[in-house]
Amino acid sequence: MGFIAFLKTQFIVHLLIGFVFVVSGLIINFIQLCTLVLWPLNKQLYRRVNCRLAYSLWSQLVMLLEWWSGTECTLFSDEATVKTFGKEHVIIILNHNFEIDFLCGWTMTERFGVLGSSKVLAKRELLYVPLIGWTWYFLEIVFCKRKWEEDRDTVIEGLKRLSDYPEYMWFLLYCEGTRFTETKHRISMEVAESKGLPKLKYHLLPRTKGFTTAVQCLRGTVSAVYDVTLNFRGNKNPSLLGILYGKKYEADMCVRRFPLEDIPQDEKEAANWLHKLYQEKDALQEMYNQEGVFPGKKFKPPRRPWTLLNFLFWATVLLSPLFTFGFGVFASGSPLLILAFLGLVGAASFGVRRLIGVTEIEKGSSYGNQEFKKKE
Repeated sequence: MGFIAFLKTQFIVHLLIGFVFVVSGLIINFIQLCTLVLWPLNKQLYRRVNCRLAYSLWSQLVMLLEWWSGTECTLFSDEATVKTFGKEHVIIILNHNFEIDFLCGWTMTERFGVLGSSKVLAKRELLYVPLIGWTWYFLEIVFCKRKWEEDRDTVIEGLKRLSDYPEYMWFLLYCEGTRFTETKHRISMEVAESKGLPKLKYHLLPRTKGFTTAVQCLRGTVSAVYDVTLNFRGNKNPSLLGILYGKKYEADMCVRRFPLEDIPQDEKEAANWLHKLYQEKDALQEMYNQEGVFPGKKFKPPRRPWTLLNFLFWATVLLSPLFTFGFGVFASGSPLLILAFLGLVGAASFGVRRLIGVTEIEKGSSYGNQEFKKKE
């Protein structure tokens, strides 16, 4: 094992990376709070500033994937589709099978210049998660309780508010509503059978309300829907902890573009269109499992240096005073100060681990175990 590889496995290094992310995130959140004064004066300036602040935080996670672990992301698509990336407002549909599927999506948004302005329909619980939820709040992310009767007005209002967004945005939808597990899949297919819908092998039954509402509210703003099907070579099941330990993965993403005018305006027909799309996604997964590739031409968008430079900036700004402070504490010889410092380190470790836990499948929400048994 080389020295760099050895460093990537060390807890103290992980703790320092987590310290930089957490503290820089809190600073960014404070600056975002201050930018609220811009909203009544110049809404579009507020949005542009917050896109760049969000980029400064999220790009640190992208840096871990691209530069720290060296994970490769390959696109399978066509040239006409790839040429539109980063040049139009779109809705993204992504399968939700892996702990880091969102991070692979962020990598693509970064390489095509829309990471800071990317959006998502997120569960409301995330609003209260420091850094993640707080940053999303200032980005006008649409939060929902995943109970349509309660969410309808909030979701519609949030989506319509994005109709004049000044920067190209990719609006991500996990139409399955929750991460794939065998238990959720079994329940989901029972629902599919009861509704006379074709069964899916690799996906949960898509929940159509969020999709049809997004299409209706963003029609005239969004140009297309990108369907993204993600897999990892070698049947790997990567995790954020694996990325933190420097494990390298190879992600393959099949991207198909559907012009919005091709999607029916009628809600029921749009829902049927989505069900058909998921049957096609299932076929793509089957093909990948058998042949190890997706159809289409291979593209490897080059990684850009900005994520690494951004992290090095924050590391320089934040670690220098931390090392100075820590040296001073131990040099003082005071048991009380030393214990307090070690307690702070322990608390920071716990906090970083809790943030990582948000992405873990086994600690994901129970949404779907019971909700799939109810009518949409």
